[in-house]
Amino acid sequence: MNRSSEIAFHLRFLPYIFRYGVKMKFGCLFAVLCLAVGAIAGKYSREMNDQKPSVDGKSTVEFRIAKLNQVWEKAIRMQLPPVRQAELHSDLKIQEKDELQWKKTKADGMDENGEREAKLRRGFNVILAKYGMDGKKDTRPLESNNLKDHDFRQGDMFDDPRLDKLWNKAKSSGKFSEEEMQSLKREFQHHKDKISEYNIVMDTVSRTEEIHKNVISPLEGEVKEHVLHQKHTDLKDKMRDLNQGFERLRKLSHEGFSEDSEFKEPRVIELWEMAQRANLTGDELDSLKEELKHFETKVEKHSHYQEQLELSHQKLRHVEALGDNDHILRNQERYNNLAEKTREMGYKMKKHMQDLNSKISRKGLDRNEL
Repeated sequence: MNRSSEIAFHLRFLPYIFRYGVKMKFGCLFAVLCLAVGAIAGKYSREMNDQKPSVDGKSTVEFRIAKLNQVWEKAIRMQLPPVRQAELHSDLKIQEKDELQWKKTKADGMDENGEREAKLRRGFNVILAKYGMDGKKDTRPLESNNLKDHDFRQGDMFDDPRLDKLWNKAKSSGKFSEEEMQSLKREFQHHKDKISEYNIVMDTVSRTEEIHKNVISPLEGEVKEHVLHQKHTDLKDKMRDLNQGFERLRKLSHEGFSEDSEFKEPRVIELWEMAQRANLTGDELDSLKEELKHFETKVEKHSHYQEQLELSHQKLRHVEALGDNDHILRNQERYNNLAEKTREMGYKMKKHMQDLNSKISRKGLDRNEL
């Protein structure tokens, strides 16, 4: 039974309620009517919120926020590579979580100065720019999944002169094993992503400044001044992180990996170094180190699933070219399952990283205030 016929089924009983309602007290009649209408409305509002997303990414209710659905549907039409698509899905899930939390916060009368709202808007703009959906002509080379060496142009791997020069020196030094070169490449790629994010934030700051010049209302000007100040603070923080990250890459490229290194994954190393700068106690650092080890395992597992997803996609394209329907169905099912698992693991990993970042920042701030 579809929605319209089911509503009609419920409503057909309303005349009987009215006919015999004269024998009831008005309050009882009103209560019955409320229950009848409420049951219908509640049922369908729950259905809308509880619909499960389809594994092929084509569901129109993949996210509970309309603009995020629009971005996801656009990504499907753009036919982003599978790993990029899974990454986008994870980023949108994080954005959805943060926006829903903010709506609850705002309803409770908090975020009066709009600081969190501005940060959310900035995060959304970063996502749009990161995946080429910000309406700007993209002059960068087409994104690949960055899983193999041949995905890159020789000598121009990271689209940044300083990174390319450093990478070529490290590659020709002969001091790194094949496994270490893969780890080093992840380090460089992570730094490249941070440069891209910095450029996106800098661009949004420039646009905000341009808008700020055209403000007429003094009150509106004060709000935008606050938002602009926050963006400049973010830029300074990101630039400091970039400088520290590049210095670490330079040292790593010249000296190689230390045998007693605590971690291998770039994001985990970054969090560990951030914790060491946060003036935490010895016990707090030991506890955090154990948590970071678990997090690193999660990151490595997610990377493995990304590789499997790309291989599954290549196999599916090959089978589709052969035209064997049975093989196509089996490979499509495997690909869909891997895509869903990769998205889910990506979200959990990014949420865990977000939580770790907040924990380290909060503890460091508390310690500095003492």
